[in-house]
Formats: sequence, structure tokens, C-alpha cells
Amino acid sequence: MRWGLVGASTIAAQHMIGAIRATGGKIAAVVSTTRARADDFAASHAIPAAGDQLALILDDASIGAVYISSTNEKHHAQALAAIAAGKHVLCEKPLALTVAEAAGMIRAAHVAGVVFATNHHLRCSGSHRAIRDLIRGGRIGRVLSLRLFHAVHLPPNLQGWRINDASAGGGVIPDITVHDADVARFLLGEDPVAVVAQMGTSGMGQGVEDSAMSIWTMPSGAMVQSHESFTHPFAGSGLEVHGDKGSIFARGVMTQQPVGEIELVTAAGREVVPYSTHNLYAQGVADFLAAVAGQGAPAASGEDGIASLAVALAVREAARTGQRQLVKVPA
Repeated sequence: MRWGLVGASTIAAQHMIGAIRATGGKIAAVVSTTRARADDFAASHAIPAAGDQLALILDDASIGAVYISSTNEKHHAQALAAIAAGKHVLCEKPLALTVAEAAGMIRAAHVAGVVFATNHHLRCSGSHRAIRDLIRGGRIGRVLSLRLFHAVHLPPNLQGWRINDASAGGGVIPDITVHDADVARFLLGEDPVAVVAQMGTSGMGQGVEDSAMSIWTMPSGAMVQSHESFTHPFAGSGLEVHGDKGSIFARGVMTQQPVGEIELVTAAGREVVPYSTHNLYAQGVADFLAAVAGQGAPAASGEDGIASLAVALAVREAARTGQRQLVKVPA
């Protein structure tokens, strides 16, 4: 597969280029907002073509797949253009700024007959897949609650628009809460139906929230507690799943690396849970390529992406209004 990169991003540089090449792909071109940025990125990563116009990728019939990692407000238009050009699309989260935009992207991909997937990397991790297996296998019985703690310190090289530009889709809710929504859906196999929330700003940036806490009601009756932040340098991340027959404690697993520890606690005692330490992004690309070949589904579909976006937007609205919000996931 020959790929085009839309966005000369940090995530592309640190994770996706290696993942694409590790799964046998070739990166043919990169497009960014300025020619200078695209040229520098291409030179740093041995990419043969670079430019500031999307047509560089869309007009190249040899490019079969597009990876979009531009700022959030650009995803919608860029994905629609790539889909119209017959390209398969792997898009960063959040898919768009609104549920309606994301739904339009998914519809366009269905009509065009191309694979459209969301790059939710956490569900590709060995740790999260092992936790889901424990839950599905009944090791903790009926799930009563899930606690997600994903409060970190956003490094200076990633701050910029994420903490200063609401119009670009900045803020911790579209950046991290959307991930936690996908984790909850992946582990529990159900969509939240309602949320209550609060958000705050510590002064790291301007115009967007940098911390949020929320509680979600699930159809099964389980409760989810979620905490995200850009401003907690020493909090550590992880999750806990509590059932009527046991609990799962996972530390350091809300990350881009295959690290962290999982412990299962039941009446029989404490048990360290092993898991695969494969590369999360390579797994995501491999699943995407299998879907393109008609041999499976992407790790996170477009429908998964729209569901996580709907949860995140409901959290933001609940925090803004101080009122409980229903989560509206398109059928």
C-alpha cells in the first residue's frame, strides 16, 4: 500500500510513519499547511514528495490510503476530498467537530465503497485487549463500575492549538475524553446513555478547557467515572474495572507505548495479568490493511469514531450547562 500523509504532525513522525513502514507500506507524499513545513518533514522522514495542496495526494492514482492527522477542524473537508478521490482513509480522532460532520464522512465512505477508520490507538494495545478478555470471560462477574484516570501533563511541543485554539478543536475533551469514551465502549461493549460533568482551566492555555471530570450512565447500569487533564505531571494514568466477583487494576496503560501493569483481584487472591507488548500503531495499521483487503474490520471503525465524539461532545455540553446530557449516537 502506498500512503499519503495529510498533516506533518508529531503523531505521524513519532508513531505512524514507523507503523506504516513496519507493515510493508510506503509513504509517497506528505501535505501540510505550508510548503516549508511539508518540505522539512519530508526531508526528515525520507518521503519523496511534499506540498501544501491536497491535490498532490488525491491526484496520484498510485496512492491507495490516506492518513489524516491535521488539526481537528480540517478533518471533515480533507476526509471527504480523499473519499471522493477513491482513497481509503485512516483519520485521527476526533473525526470532526460535530456529530453531523462525522456522520457525513461515514456516509460518503459507504457510498464510495472505501474503508474509513478512526485511529483510536488504545484499543489496539495488548493491555486493553487483555482487560477486555477478562471482562468477557466473566472473571470479575457483572461489571459495576469503570474508573478511567487519564490526567497527564501535555508536553510543550504538543501544546499550541490544543490549549489555545477552540476553532481548531482544541481542549482536553476532544483530545483525551474522546479516547476514554472509546476505551469504555471497547471494554464494556456498550454506549453511554447520559453524562454529568465539570471542566476547568488552570491557566496553561487560553479559551479551552484543560481539565475535565465526568460520570457516565451505561445501559447495563454500570457507572463510568472519567478524569482527563493536560496539567497533572505526576498523577499517572490507568483504569479500574470493578465487578461483583472481582476487580481489575491497570496502571500506566493509557499511553502510546505497550507498557503498564495489570492486576486481577478476586476471592482467590491477586493475579498479575500478562499481555502482548506489540506496537499499538502497527496493530492499528495492520487491522486497517486487513479491512481494505476484505479480510476483517479496522480496529476502530468510523462508527466507533462517531460514537466516541458524541460522548465527548455530551461531556463538554454537560460541563458547560451544568445539566445532565443524553448521549446521541447516530444509528
